[in-house]
Amino acid sequence: MLDEQAKKTILRKIPHGLYICGVKEGEEVNGFTASWVMQASFKPPLVVNCVKQDSRSHAMIKSSGVFVLSFLEAGQKDLAQKFFQPQRRVGNKFDDVEFYLGETGCPIISEALGYVECRVVGAVEQGDHTVYVGEVIAAGTHREGEPLLLESTGWQYGG
Repeated sequence: MLDEQAKKTILRKIPHGLYICGVKEGEEVNGFTASWVMQASFKPPLVVNCVKQDSRSHAMIKSSGVFVLSFLEAGQKDLAQKFFQPQRRVGNKFDDVEFYLGETGCPIISEALGYVECRVVGAVEQGDHTVYVGEVIAAGTHREGEPLLLESTGWQYGG
């Protein structure tokens, strides 16, 4: 029998960075704070990005087949918090955030440490999140810095 408390406690110990995942569909752009992200291959360069299935961004990735991950710096908790809010509640999350469009047309956060742009090459729809496998087709660095980690924020997403 699954011990629910033990499961929550131990799964929350998996370390996660925080990223802003930028997405697009036609001319519309959106973004959300992602934490279930990891590198999955060197050749070709692949990353895995797990996205909540009932979100607008999930539908946008499914439709466009592209996404970008902007890597946040340790001091950018406020920026991460802004993108945790659903679009239907807060409207355009990019109103007061400086960004530019990458090769994919997805929004890249100008103040981030850097980014990877991805083309979806696989998807596993299980549970309440889809595991999108993205091939890195473009990447860039804006500056040096330490990455923002979920654990440092006091927030929990997992378990």
